[in-house]
Amino acid sequence: MTDASLAAAIGCLPEHDPDSLPVELARRVIAQLVTPVGGAERVHLNAALGRVLAADLLSPIDVPASDNAAMDGYAVRSSDLAAEGPTRLRVAGSAFAGRPCRDGPATGEAVRIMTGAVMPAGCDTVVPQELVSVVGDEIEVPAGQSAGQHRRLRGEDLGAGGAALRAGRRLSPADIGLIASLGQAEVQVRRRLRVAFFSTGDELRSIGEPLAPGEVYDSNRYTLHGMLARLGVDAIDMGVVRDDPAALEAAVRSASQDADAIISSGGVSVGEADFTREVLGRLGEVAFWRIAMRPGRPLAFGRIGAAAYFGLPGNPVAVMISFYFFARDALLQMMGATPTLTPLLRATACTDIRKRRGRTEYQRGILGVGPDGAMQVQLTGNQGSGVLRSMSEANCIVVLPHDRADVKAGEAVDCLAFEGLI
Repeated sequence: MTDASLAAAIGCLPEHDPDSLPVELARRVIAQLVTPVGGAERVHLNAALGRVLAADLLSPIDVPASDNAAMDGYAVRSSDLAAEGPTRLRVAGSAFAGRPCRDGPATGEAVRIMTGAVMPAGCDTVVPQELVSVVGDEIEVPAGQSAGQHRRLRGEDLGAGGAALRAGRRLSPADIGLIASLGQAEVQVRRRLRVAFFSTGDELRSIGEPLAPGEVYDSNRYTLHGMLARLGVDAIDMGVVRDDPAALEAAVRSASQDADAIISSGGVSVGEADFTREVLGRLGEVAFWRIAMRPGRPLAFGRIGAAAYFGLPGNPVAVMISFYFFARDALLQMMGATPTLTPLLRATACTDIRKRRGRTEYQRGILGVGPDGAMQVQLTGNQGSGVLRSMSEANCIVVLPHDRADVKAGEAVDCLAFEGLI
């Protein structure tokens, strides 16, 4: 990111209001300003889950390597089958996966074949075993078979030299299996993203420390660590930073030297942001400080040195919401992952939901299946941004867009399911 790109990204927004930026505009700004990190490494498949592929993976072989049977049955020549009425064929051997039939059958013969077995020479069709009548050493094949049925062709899934997986793919368990099926023990992936994170506040104490009156345990760092671990980044825990300009400057300066991205929680709300603005203004540039959303209105984004900076709110629920709807996609983009749209589920609201027009609201909900078999959602209760228990009880976030007003029971709403995300 450069100063020019930062200023251009903000200045070109017709609805730019640094104190109340709409969610979609804020997401657009962030997407314009972050770029993938450089560097790649080769890792063993057992260490590749969740990593981002650095280059197209080309297949060294055809998959499958030979024509083979797609199901258990009998391999035959389609030219031997009568157009009308049944056909009798003599069974002349068997073929198993890994143990192909040595010789192809003669005209008028069939080979017993198992799923995955190489098709015998001359055979082009598999007749499922449940359709065949066995009479001694012969089989009777009913009419109506199609030439080439139940046969997988060599290279049908993937031809040698073709791209098995494209660069930018975040490797899933299925991808790992695919790579293994190509005989590859290692894969080239982008280097891990380094993300430094810390909490701010004189009232915060780390786990294990005694609490004085007015103090609380810092939960945000542990929540952030869990969310970052799900992304597969190198997370750098910098602890709790006091509400002090010198302490904040030292923490941010250190983080910008060691990390590709910095995430802080707390210290960006009205009043608290005064010295934070001053410190960050000296070390870098912040694009915006407020977003028209609830929870999570105080949210800062910018650049400190070469590092992207995300200043998240201090309330525990707001930290999670702002991370998932802003920081997560940006970090994936920095990891080099191909952008993907996180699907929202449509569900019927079980109760009325209060919503103020002019801001995007995220409310905690529980998705379930109603009596009619359709998806429905009910809120978890108290939606205060400090009520972390309600986030723990929820299995989704109800997303209420900027221009929507109150929701009536029975109306449809969009939900982001946690499964696979949190």
